[in-house]
This record gives sequence, C-alpha cells and structure tokens, in this order.
Amino acid sequence: MVLLSLSLGGCSTSIADLPFGSSTDAPERAAEVPDYPAVHDMPAPRDHAAMDPAEQARIEKELIAAREHQSQAAQTSDPK
Repeated sequence: MVLLSLSLGGCSTSIADLPFGSSTDAPERAAEVPDYPAVHDMPAPRDHAAMDPAEQARIEKELIAAREHQSQAAQTSDPK
C-alpha cells in the first residue's frame, strides 16, 4: 500500500516544480499558467517577404530539374 501511494504521488508533481536539478540560467516560470495555449496570438507582420518572386522561380526550376534528373536516372538503372 505504501509503494502504491508513493508511485501515485510521484505522478502529481511536475519535474520542473522540484526544488533540485534546475538550471541557474533557466527562464523564470510564469506565476499563473493559462488553461490553454494562446493559439490566436499572431506574430508581428514581417517587414520583408520570406522569398522574392525571382528567387522562388529559380528554386522551382532547380527542383523541377532535379526531379527530372532523378526520374531519368531511375528509368536507366538496371533493377536487380
């Protein structure tokens, strides 16, 4: 009975709440933990596009060429 109560008691405590083993450079935990994550909080808009259209077109061409090269290599190789 004692072992059962100790094993169940361990499930109720978070490892981060234990007084030992925490790193000194770890960020402080929030005093109040929200019930759900903030899924509707959007990041700030970017000041520039992730990829300009010319760079995107160049990369798409490279990917198409690589796909065609792999397709040709697969057709010419002998399956054993």
